Amino acid sequence: MTRIAHIEIDDRNLPPPTPEIEQERRVAIFDLLEENVFSLPKRDDRVVPAGPYRLDLSIREKRLVFDVSTEAGEKAVEFHLSLSPFRQVVKDYWAICESYYDAVKNMPPSQIETIDMARRGIHNEGARVLSERLEGKADIDNDTARRLFTLICVLHFGG
Repeated sequence: MTRIAHIEIDDRNLPPPTPEIEQERRVAIFDLLEENVFSLPKRDDRVVPAGPYRLDLSIREKRLVFDVSTEAGEKAVEFHLSLSPFRQVVKDYWAICESYYDAVKNMPPSQIETIDMARRGIHNEGARVLSERLEGKADIDNDTARRLFTLICVLHFGG
């Protein structure tokens, strides 16, 4: 019951995604819904609604918004994170992704693998930053952090 069962990405005010970005988004959502760890820790004396949860992810007023509710639609929590700690790692991630997409078209497998290793390293750094930012707000595992970071990149790209 400590998981995300449904996710919505509010991209209404963002430019249309490129095919690569749309593919990143689809894969991240699929993988996230297949397997994730997400729970809300008890805070103060408030009762924490049990999961599974619905997550609406958006950017509002230059802040990353996690709007969490129960499967039945009962509001669980909403928290806003500054985008500042993500800016450089998101920029680095998209730069290495662009190199990776170009490499897949033109380079031998050994060079693609080197770029992919760098891409994974930056992705891990983004997941680490996200885990730190969510500390005390939501408990997630590394794989969930990686997938959520991908979705943050998708939102950040347009925002």
